[in-house]
Amino acid sequence: MSTRKLTVQACHASVAAVLGAKKDALESWNVEGQTKIVLEVNSLAELHNLKTRCEQVGILNVLISDAGRTELAPGAITALAIGPADDLLIDKITGSTPLLT
Repeated sequence: MSTRKLTVQACHASVAAVLGAKKDALESWNVEGQTKIVLEVNSLAELHNLKTRCEQVGILNVLISDAGRTELAPGAITALAIGPADDLLIDKITGSTPLLT
């Protein structure tokens, strides 16, 4: 996926996370600087694994499925928003997932 497409999907994920966040989690995230980190997975299975692990511990997560209004096929899964939540809790889920380079 091109850098432009990745950027758009990351923006979708960020907005979805904010819209789905509980007020107290959102306020903490806002006060703490609105941290956003982009990680890279090698497969859809890895993305689904992260989602499942988030659900098991109760971390907000939103799977992004493209609407197909641009260059991607409708329903293409492109990103997973995780949080806002406590950094240490998120790190337990994503700590071994590499940063997007």
